[in-house]
Amino acid sequence: MTAPGFFPPFWRGFRVMVPLWLGTVPFAVAYAVTARAAGLSVAETCLMSLTTFAGAAQFAAAGLFGAGASGLSIVLTTALLNARHVLYGLSLARQLNLTGKQRLLAAQFLTDEAYGVVAVHGPREPGGLSFPFLLGAELSLYVSWNLTTLLGALAGAVLPGPERLGVGVIFPLAFLGLLIPLLRDRVSVLVALASGLGAWGLSRALPGGLVILIAGACGALLGAALLTRAGKENG
Repeated sequence: MTAPGFFPPFWRGFRVMVPLWLGTVPFAVAYAVTARAAGLSVAETCLMSLTTFAGAAQFAAAGLFGAGASGLSIVLTTALLNARHVLYGLSLARQLNLTGKQRLLAAQFLTDEAYGVVAVHGPREPGGLSFPFLLGAELSLYVSWNLTTLLGALAGAVLPGPERLGVGVIFPLAFLGLLIPLLRDRVSVLVALASGLGAWGLSRALPGGLVILIAGACGALLGAALLTRAGKENG
């Protein structure tokens, strides 16, 4: 049975993600159109969103399906694109004491957007970040993504592409809005700038998932080094 206190934080997490639906809807439709053009049926297109739930990886997989790539190359490519989730999981593991089942469930539905929103809004929750709040944020985007995948699979051919709607700017602005409240001191500003510049440079040669993983790990090491140095100077 669900604990009585589960649903209030769950619905708060669900609602806090709603403003980002505007950014996911056109891209879910675009994925569905890409998948259908690659030869996937409506059911197969929707099944990938239901089971994989990873926008960039789904786009890549659909393109590889259309190109006749092997199953192994598809798995390896999508795994590389999602490598950044290792960092997300490590970060959340420091804030939440989850059971094995909760870890599996949270990992399945974790996305960039959910992690970013939870990292900012979770600590403001009564009692701090909780599993219900995290799951609510994750499933909010999951519902939106899958409903619009179905829409795109059925009617995508008559809908305009995301680039024509100008929605590509939504996610960068949303993540910038999430980042700014976290820049509380000189160290955090320096780490953010160094990580951003590093990610920009790496993105010119590496896939996005690997870029975020490397930039995130290097940023964490830089932050730890700067904090250690500051501690020694103050000591």
